[in-house]
Amino acid sequence: MAKVKAEQRIQAVQQYLNGDESMIEIAKGNCLDNAVIENFFGLLKSELLYLQEFESMAHFEQELHDYIHYYNHKRMEAKLKDLSPVEYRTQVLEVA
Repeated sequence: MAKVKAEQRIQAVQQYLNGDESMIEIAKGNCLDNAVIENFFGLLKSELLYLQEFESMAHFEQELHDYIHYYNHKRMEAKLKDLSPVEYRTQVLEVA
């Protein structure tokens, strides 16, 4: 069984993000938006892409889905008062 190459991984991430309507569309020329997505991609590469070998595209897609769920629902962030992004947003909406 052939391993998934790094270029295929990155292309699959881009396709996944382009097909997911819940993701934020980044406007060209806005450095603030670009900084956010560049930070995300940097973390994605260091925490997922470079640490694992994927046996198939299906395996990679499942791991990518799991990582995005972890990133949004379980990853604690100090600047968000040690809450996950979803918990922080929920808390802010309840107060408003």
